Formats: sequence, structure tokens, C-alpha cells
Amino acid sequence: MGKRLSRIVTRTGDHGSTGLADGSRIDKDAERIEVIGTVDELNSFIGLLLSETVPPIVHACLNEVQNDLFDLGGELSLPQQTLIKTEHILRLEQALMEFNQYLPPLTEFILPRGSRATALAHVARTVCRRAERRLVALMRHEATSAENLKYLNRLSDLLFVIARYLGQAESEVQWDRHRQA
Repeated sequence: MGKRLSRIVTRTGDHGSTGLADGSRIDKDAERIEVIGTVDELNSFIGLLLSETVPPIVHACLNEVQNDLFDLGGELSLPQQTLIKTEHILRLEQALMEFNQYLPPLTEFILPRGSRATALAHVARTVCRRAERRLVALMRHEATSAENLKYLNRLSDLLFVIARYLGQAESEVQWDRHRQA
């Protein structure tokens, strides 16, 4: 990985560019930076979720995810390196199976609300979906590992399932498609 920052005020981005881990510079609004920034935002929302009281199983799972997201950001910042691998995706799939076993089947869409932790899991899910969309846009023009897209796709599913898991003590509010406007 590239060099670590020893000082925060560098002034190197004052003209709208930013550095990648390989030392190259690109525009701050480049598609690659949009993905990296959205992954960082996702990681921050997961951190906010973890500041709430959540069951140890959720905390352990999301702690691993936060580390994975740093790996993903690092990989996107150093395009020649592959850090997200099939094992990461399999771990998410295993967590999905584990959390899903405690949940009743969905019969309708649910509204994204509930306790603060449940709502934050839903926010993290939507930010993850945005990261996924940004990555798809990047992949149209630049090479990146297909595992990255698979990882974000599984992670958004996992965050939805975690929101449901956290919301078990609450009554999930289903979308009322037949309400009168």
C-alpha cells in the first residue's frame, strides 16, 4: 500500500485533484473517487450504527465489514492490487444465512424505520446501493475486480437483513400499497 499521511494539511488538493495510493493524481470528481468516497461514507454510517447498542453478533459482523471496506477503498485507490477476494463474499453469504434463520419470510416491502439502530442499518444499506451504482459506472470505463461489485451487492443484502434482525423486537411496518391518497 502507498505511503501513510504524516500530516493532514498538504495543500496538494487545492486545485481539485487528489492522490491515489500509487502516487498518481486524478480529479476529485472522477468516477473512481466517487466510488472511494461513497465506500468511505458507507463505512462511516456503519460506524454510526455501531455506536448504538447492538447484539454482539451484529457488532462482530459489522466490525469485519468495516475492515473489508477499508480494503475495498485501498484496492480502488491502488487499482493494480486485489484485496477483496471470494472469501470475503463467502463470509457475507454465511452471515446472511445466519441472520436469515431468525427472520420470518417477507410478505410485503417494509418501511425503513424502527429504532435508531434499525434505521441506521437501512441508511447504510441505501448508501451501499449507491456505492454499488458508482462502481458500475466506473466499471464501464476502467478495470476493477468483479469481486468488488459482488461484495457490495452481498453487503447491501446483509445490511437489509441486519436491519430486519435488529427490528425483530419492533413490529416491522409494511408498505401499504392500497392506502388512500
